[in-house]
Amino acid sequence: EKTLESLKKQLKTHNQTHILTFWDQLDATQQENLLGQIQQLDFKKIDGWVANYVKNSNPPAIPAGFVPAPFYPSIPTNPAQETKYAKARELGRELISTGKVAAFVVAGGQGTRLGFDGPKGNFAISPVKNKTLFQIFAENIAAVSSKYHASCPWYIMTSPLNYASTLEIFRSNNCYGLNKKDIFIFQQGTLPNFGLDGRVLMTDKADIACSPDGHGGSLLALYKSGAIENMKKRGVEFISYFQVDNPLINIFDPLFIGLHALGGAQMSSKALIKTGPKEKLGNFCLVDGRVNVIEYSDLPDEMAEKKNPDGSLVFELGSIAIHIINTGFVERLNSKGFSLPLHKAIKKIPYIDEKGKLIQPDQPNGVKLESFVFDALPLASNSIILETVRSEEFGPVKNATGVDSAETAREMIIARAARWLESAGVAITRKPDGSVNCVIEIAPSFAVEKEDIKSKLAQVPQIKAGDKIYLA
Repeated sequence: EKTLESLKKQLKTHNQTHILTFWDQLDATQQENLLGQIQQLDFKKIDGWVANYVKNSNPPAIPAGFVPAPFYPSIPTNPAQETKYAKARELGRELISTGKVAAFVVAGGQGTRLGFDGPKGNFAISPVKNKTLFQIFAENIAAVSSKYHASCPWYIMTSPLNYASTLEIFRSNNCYGLNKKDIFIFQQGTLPNFGLDGRVLMTDKADIACSPDGHGGSLLALYKSGAIENMKKRGVEFISYFQVDNPLINIFDPLFIGLHALGGAQMSSKALIKTGPKEKLGNFCLVDGRVNVIEYSDLPDEMAEKKNPDGSLVFELGSIAIHIINTGFVERLNSKGFSLPLHKAIKKIPYIDEKGKLIQPDQPNGVKLESFVFDALPLASNSIILETVRSEEFGPVKNATGVDSAETAREMIIARAARWLESAGVAITRKPDGSVNCVIEIAPSFAVEKEDIKSKLAQVPQIKAGDKIYLA
């Protein structure tokens, strides 16, 4: 009773008394459950969130006086840089082979936009064998572990929506052949959903409406789940962070890891040259000497379209959610009780009204809040950016068809396989428009990077138009 009374007071102070409207209609289990949910609410922050995000309709303020961020080009441009890249590659290989690098995928999303039921990581994407995203990553990690004679651990962040189903997928696939001890699956936190009036929405009489706290929640969840503790026990110092929807990811890139370590960086990023001023990628900038990412929707048009004398965009670097993060950096942030800024999305959120009736809104009626991992970049005292090549490393699977879709990702997987083979001297037939007219899939066990192919040419058959080729 005492807890209930003090919570009632707290709810009143923060204008959230409606949460207990149906208290007397709940059974003991539901009451206990709801109390637990209320205790999870961060009342110290809720009023601020309501004022700054829910009721504030001004666009987020962007920092003043920002300039484009410096970066390492994908291919070195002078002899000094060539020497540095060679040194970085060597250091990166050494760090991988001594077990100091872990793979970390954020996989909290469902495949809803792909017309697919279940965790996005279970979406089948590879062109010949129809492997799922999870399987591609697992095979990649296994291949790197065998290439470098190391056991590279894999950390997987799910959301409350798909934690149980992800565990089941890994169990039923026997962890894709990886050692169970090298896989750590945990959940990100959630944040309450708000009505436009600032009141927390309820999904039913005993449940508060919540949604996952965004990929920025990963920095909190890594710490709270015990993942960082686990990494420290293993001697992991660097976390290779990527998102579940990118089948082309180069998880263990010696050059990227090496440049990050040489630069004494705490959190680093890969970047792409954007296809145009308004491509939906965050923009890398420097603010007071620190790397920041400004969301594509927040960058003013005149900045987005600004050009250099040679015609290139001033803000040409796009963020693709590929990072190296130091375990020590994550630990330091958490020990200081950091909080990343929140970003709001106005959405249609089902809720129950004051009569307890479930309403399925046809207009956006509420606010979901989430944090973005790139907002931690300015908290790092050092940060490097490495430009990468889109066709080699970035084929996001976001939509069923069209841009960034399962179709385009499959085409990119085939095109990359063909280029890798051609670079080793294998003849590939192409259509008049230059596209590959066969289907090729290279398993990570055959090649993790294109250099691996040269030693395996004897295993590559002659490839004719219309062939389906799988190399493993």
